[in-house]
Amino acid sequence: MGNFDANDHEAALEGKIEVGPMKEVLEDVASAGDDNLQVPGPIPAAAWLIIVTELCERFSFYGASMLFQRYMLTHLMLGKGSATAISRGFSFFSYITTIFGAIVADKWLGKFKTILIFAILYTAGLVFLTVSSIDSLKDSLGLPGFIVSLYCMISWGTGGIKSNVSTFAAEQIPAEDYPHPTRSGVTINHAITVERVFRYFYMAINIGGMLGQAITPAVSEKAWDLAFMIPAIAFVVGIIIFAFGRPKYYDRPPKGNVLGQTFRCAVYAFKNRKNRVPGTHWLQGAASAQDGSLEWNNKFVEDLERTYHACKVFLVYPVYWALYNNMNDNFVNMAINMQRPSWLKPEQLSFVNSAVIVIFIPILDIIIFPMLRKAGFKLGPINRIIIGFSIVTFCFIYVTVLQHFLYSSAPYYNFTGEDPHNPDVRITIPSDITLVINDLTIWTQLPAYILIGISEIFASATGLEFAFRSAAPELKSVVMSLFLATNAFGSLIGMILAIWSNDPNFVYVYAAQAIAMFIMTILFTRKFAHLDNII
Repeated sequence: MGNFDANDHEAALEGKIEVGPMKEVLEDVASAGDDNLQVPGPIPAAAWLIIVTELCERFSFYGASMLFQRYMLTHLMLGKGSATAISRGFSFFSYITTIFGAIVADKWLGKFKTILIFAILYTAGLVFLTVSSIDSLKDSLGLPGFIVSLYCMISWGTGGIKSNVSTFAAEQIPAEDYPHPTRSGVTINHAITVERVFRYFYMAINIGGMLGQAITPAVSEKAWDLAFMIPAIAFVVGIIIFAFGRPKYYDRPPKGNVLGQTFRCAVYAFKNRKNRVPGTHWLQGAASAQDGSLEWNNKFVEDLERTYHACKVFLVYPVYWALYNNMNDNFVNMAINMQRPSWLKPEQLSFVNSAVIVIFIPILDIIIFPMLRKAGFKLGPINRIIIGFSIVTFCFIYVTVLQHFLYSSAPYYNFTGEDPHNPDVRITIPSDITLVINDLTIWTQLPAYILIGISEIFASATGLEFAFRSAAPELKSVVMSLFLATNAFGSLIGMILAIWSNDPNFVYVYAAQAIAMFIMTILFTRKFAHLDNII
């Protein structure tokens, strides 16, 4: 590692150092035997600083956003459907803006400056949200301030950060394999090290989320403005930590609008597809004669084709995110109507989701995955994603059944005022939604949060890793933004489902999502499972 300097790092990222063909990107690197054991290397200090910054950002994001549903229902007095639509709309903008963040970083500023500027915008949004939530300003600034802070500031801030921060952390890893300094016959493998970085990056996300979910809901009982102020302060700390590490970072210089170049190359290839070499992919229609007449060369076209095939894996993720995002709104809707201890707020159970991830990631990284690699068993990224999709499908089968039992419980049954056991009797439903509580305990939601947490490790964390590993060097931010944008389309699905996200329709809403995820998992498996067998 000592001989791998910044110039080598740049060369590797630009493709001047061979990092492997498409099949090596798609396979999960495993040991070929004890005399050629592949192991992860150490995570550099620069990467750890970025990971800690992400922890602070996620504390701020989840510490604030997990309050939104209850804030809208109880403080702004919105209905469940409207609150869910606003929540999913915010999520949509938070992820669709990742594409803009990738363009800014690649064309003009580089990752460090882009992250820093969007972090400042993000913090300003949290401050404005805090001010708008002051009780005395509720009638005048409450809802307008909430919408502006979410849609015009926080969503853009987090989008600009998301498209760059995980890639920025992974780029601190030298893009080469090298012999272990003390263990003969052991190789420090770049791909496995990147896999480790993304797992711990994801663990930091959930440590931040777990702390935010534990602290801000309790504070919100005293004052909403105080609860929103805490995330703002936490993110200021994160910005300071991030700026402190600037001398340590490798920051790939901006190379122009790669996303625009990618789009133009794809359009040119499609128009010129009939002139490509027979039997090649349609993108080879953009192959250059190397005469300088095109703004790209053949290597860029090859990289784009490789990236195109990898990005097809992302097509199922919008459905996954549509299910996942229920934790922020519909699960809270359900919890509000359940029996629970006085000290537990409806949204705080998501703490369990984060705790599961924080506990299981080190177990998988230190014990399970190394044992599997040493035994020669390959659990490649595609199979890990399939496991994650399958788990979340089972989760929503459970949630569908749970919602049915909640509707079937006394005293308010399906929350419509109709008593299924006595149709002639109308039950008076309290106007305050927090008083509509049936005889089913909130602890029955625990399996749902646990299952989603485990699914995240296999589907979401692996998706980040796969997006980074599968992308050509000059397209990493672009591909990462496209992967993150799948969450935006998941939120769009959720916004459509919000039309029916009112009582007594939730059984059908959950069942529809479970069926959709089951079908997409089957299709995903049939289409992509073979990629893990490519050697």
